[in-house]
Amino acid sequence: MEWTDDGVVLGARAFGESGAIAELFTREHGRAGAMVHGGISRRTRPTLQAGNLVRATWKARTGDQLGFFSPIEPLTPYAATLMEQPDALAGISSAVAMLRLGAIERQPYPKLFEAFVLLLDAMNENEIWPALYARFELGLLAELGYGLDLSACALTGATDDLAYVSPRSGRAASREAGEPFADKLLILPAFLTDAAAPVETGDVANALALAGFFLERRLFDPQGQGMPEARVRLIHRLGFAGRL
Repeated sequence: MEWTDDGVVLGARAFGESGAIAELFTREHGRAGAMVHGGISRRTRPTLQAGNLVRATWKARTGDQLGFFSPIEPLTPYAATLMEQPDALAGISSAVAMLRLGAIERQPYPKLFEAFVLLLDAMNENEIWPALYARFELGLLAELGYGLDLSACALTGATDDLAYVSPRSGRAASREAGEPFADKLLILPAFLTDAAAPVETGDVANALALAGFFLERRLFDPQGQGMPEARVRLIHRLGFAGRL
């Protein structure tokens, strides 16, 4: 069996004397792992840095085998271009951790793949990527079947001035309808429902709090897992840098 696909490296670990087992998040084949001969060599190791975009051919005798990637070729070395931007690298690490824990192996998520590449493309734009990262997390929830309904107010049906989200239902509420219950609701930043809305101070923090609440409740807690440490570190870095 054989297929070729573009994928983002999620990680790699040494295997044997010179090989590695690499894990990719691919466009058409989802999260897939395989052996890379010579994966820890000076030539190949940079390609297998988490966050890099590659093109790989997977080969195996049967579909249920681990198989191997050969060839595996670099397309965009995102990790190398961000070596001097630790906050951006923390963002990549957090996104990678989310995909490794959330995405089902060999289940394709083409929309999520495109969103991940869009995020990676924006990592050099410091004023943009934290908001895109928050959108990525909400997209992850949606692609895994836990999406929020932010289309209209659950109480009135209004589509304007949506400002809150119910922690119970995951549905939006307008500012007017939700104000009496504001202390029990999650804040919905305007940029999550209106692409033209500016990202105001505090919006990224509120967006990450919103996504984080439902990631824990609907994804990680049922699996007996806590929030990935990589995401915790990202929140701390962004807070310290005043970018929330």
